[in-house]
Amino acid sequence: MEKLIYVIIAGAIITSCSSEPRYVISGKIEGADSVTFLLQKREAGSIVTIDSAFSRDGSFKMKGGSVTYPEMVMLSTSDSRMRTTFYLENSKISITGKLDSLFAAKVTGSKTQDEYQGFVDSNKELTDQYSVLINDYQTARQSGDSVRISEIEKQAENIQDQMTELKKSFIRNNPASFASPSLLTSLSYQIEADEIESFINVLDTAVQNTSLITDLKTRVEAMKKVAVGQKAPDFSMNDPDGNAITLYSKLGPKALLLDFWAAWCGPCRLENPNVVKAYKQFAKKGFDVFGVSLDQSRDAWLKAIEDDKLTWTHVSDLQRWDNAAARMYAVSSIPASFLLDENGIIVAKNLRGEDLLAKVKEMVEKQ
Repeated sequence: MEKLIYVIIAGAIITSCSSEPRYVISGKIEGADSVTFLLQKREAGSIVTIDSAFSRDGSFKMKGGSVTYPEMVMLSTSDSRMRTTFYLENSKISITGKLDSLFAAKVTGSKTQDEYQGFVDSNKELTDQYSVLINDYQTARQSGDSVRISEIEKQAENIQDQMTELKKSFIRNNPASFASPSLLTSLSYQIEADEIESFINVLDTAVQNTSLITDLKTRVEAMKKVAVGQKAPDFSMNDPDGNAITLYSKLGPKALLLDFWAAWCGPCRLENPNVVKAYKQFAKKGFDVFGVSLDQSRDAWLKAIEDDKLTWTHVSDLQRWDNAAARMYAVSSIPASFLLDENGIIVAKNLRGEDLLAKVKEMVEKQ
């Protein structure tokens, strides 16, 4: 009798374990015979493989363990750059498509993916308009049509503003969606700490406990320390000759631009002429620039300084995105800049072109 009871209990335990929520992915990808598919995610700046499957006649299956909460993952192939992204959760998920256009594969069975796809669909008209503008912008630059370039930039800014509002609207209306953290993370590059925090506070508790939101909370605290009106934190970093230079040693007499950039950053290189123009025009009136490079190659860094004629002080620890000053200033995209007054107070951030010129002019000409 005791043995029978033991068998029943053991069976119940096994049944309980086997019924634990988990994900099951069934794939049917045309043109993918004898292909190894990888299920991957980004973790701590690296891509980690969490599952894999070998396809036969384009079909494959992944029966993984339980995921704590829905999160964005990538389905890719081991021998090509083809991939698609979707939200993985504890459900039966189906992926169908073609290998040569894996990015367009159809994903069903994930509630979070459905919510995210709904956002993407609502954004499609603006995305298409933006793509057309990018092509027009490249054509205008090649022809040197400055008037058309200015028009396109204004139109692009308007579309970007509309895209931003769509993200904000989704987060407000979907506080329980696990798609909201990734949208808020992308939005965090465009808005200030207080607004990010206000969006975090409307999210459901389960959503707030995701790693993306936990990381975002840490970033918000860093952003608050370098908000407009705060005193810029001091730091020391080496110049190209190995000399340690502090930020505070470059303060005054009237305005200092702390400029984060890199030789490999296209937008930075496009903005450099505007910084050069401001420097030439106002250097003798009390304006200076302190450049912090997020490069890894010393040679590329020095060549860009020479090519772009950046004749001010430059420092770097050659650690790319792990640059100590960039982390201190919560820099997550470049170019990024902080305009400081003579006391080191941050008076403006990320000014570009004519806006930078106008603000520097106001600061150096004030009595």
